[in-house]
Amino acid sequence: MDFKLLSFLIFHYSITSSSIIASLPLPKQSLPTKSGYLSVNSTTNSAIFYTFYEARNPTAPLSQTPILIWLQGGPGCSSMLGNFYELGPWRVSSSHSHNAKHVTLTRNRESWNRIFGLLFLDNPIGVGFSIASTPEEIPRNQKDVAKHLYIAIKKFIKMNALFKNRAIYITGESYAGKYVPAIGYHVLKKNARLPVRSKVNLVGVVIGNGLTDPISQVATHAANAYYFGLVNDKQKRRLKSLQEKAISLAKNGNWSEATNARSEVLNTLQKMSGMPTLYNIRRHKPYQNYLVAEFLNDVEVKRALGVNETIVFEVCSKVVRKALHEDLMKSVKYMVEFLVKNTKVLLYEGQLDLRVGLVSTEAWVKRMKWEGIDKFLEADRKIWTVNGELAGYVQKWGNLSHVVVLNSGHLVPHDQPLNSQAMIEDWVLEKGLFANHHIENLSTSLSNVL
Repeated sequence: MDFKLLSFLIFHYSITSSSIIASLPLPKQSLPTKSGYLSVNSTTNSAIFYTFYEARNPTAPLSQTPILIWLQGGPGCSSMLGNFYELGPWRVSSSHSHNAKHVTLTRNRESWNRIFGLLFLDNPIGVGFSIASTPEEIPRNQKDVAKHLYIAIKKFIKMNALFKNRAIYITGESYAGKYVPAIGYHVLKKNARLPVRSKVNLVGVVIGNGLTDPISQVATHAANAYYFGLVNDKQKRRLKSLQEKAISLAKNGNWSEATNARSEVLNTLQKMSGMPTLYNIRRHKPYQNYLVAEFLNDVEVKRALGVNETIVFEVCSKVVRKALHEDLMKSVKYMVEFLVKNTKVLLYEGQLDLRVGLVSTEAWVKRMKWEGIDKFLEADRKIWTVNGELAGYVQKWGNLSHVVVLNSGHLVPHDQPLNSQAMIEDWVLEKGLFANHHIENLSTSLSNVL
């Protein structure tokens, strides 16, 4: 992989529809340390595309520096959206000059690879630059999604001796509210049957604005929109009726129809409210994620990244979304319940997301089967500040942490880059509000007794 070439291309190559411009050389630490393909089926050559960025300023030897794995949602959206639009070391944006539009790559100082390694996986196969040999090989359920991800993660870890024992945190947003629990559950089940040297060192999972228990979550839209002041009581009743239809279909196992019914709820809500996007109710226009496609569809950029130049990059794949159509309304709550008993779990929501937001997550969290759930629900929601400014709220008990990120929507790292960086770093390092205070208090009490 010629990353010097990529550096040149990113900043000096012009294409007809846009120009990629900048005045400074690209810092070495912001280039992908590695990128390419991780085969998930040697017979068919289906493979997951990845980009990996090593920590810019690690606070420990690299062999002891955690690695964050990011999975995008959709279903069918590329993790290059997260990379180049949300939490990667460089982000695309647009500008206009001399009647021409420019796609500009600018440094993201609030990226998640400041002190951690950061791995983006285009999942499932068929998404982004990933390769599915046939549409039939694209996973139709979360167990098959997890099988491919597990193969890819194991192969990535084997690429470099420095990766072998590093702590792994699997993170993601939106439909990754299913992917993340699925691969986390699969890893822990596999680990239980493997010798220590062969285990994946999974330490925690992170779900942002996740669709995890769809039946519980679809039931919240009417009331949430009403209390946001977006619909009146009559409209609320109409939405509630549509919600009940989706719930009934799902409970009867009519999965495809239930997915369509959920879409009707959301489409109706958007029409009623007049919102340009439900992903962030303060935005006057949808997120500009198409800029990622404009950048990545340049032939020379593809060549430098080591991908097939004939692949037409799509931010979100309709083919993959169709493959997972019946999966959409199925729950993975039981996987989260297993994970919270065996590893750390962080849930976070942007306050302004009306599509898969705070109220919908709280609806299923309250129903979790976990011995610590009562204590978690009784825990205070504490005021969270970053650099002296109010950033949101943190509720924590034992292995479960829940964060409300103020003034952000569905794409939290895009809307609040500094605060999202502070959140992930403090949670991984168990600092500030994410410290295990009840354990510390217990230790203090024991010391006093002794």
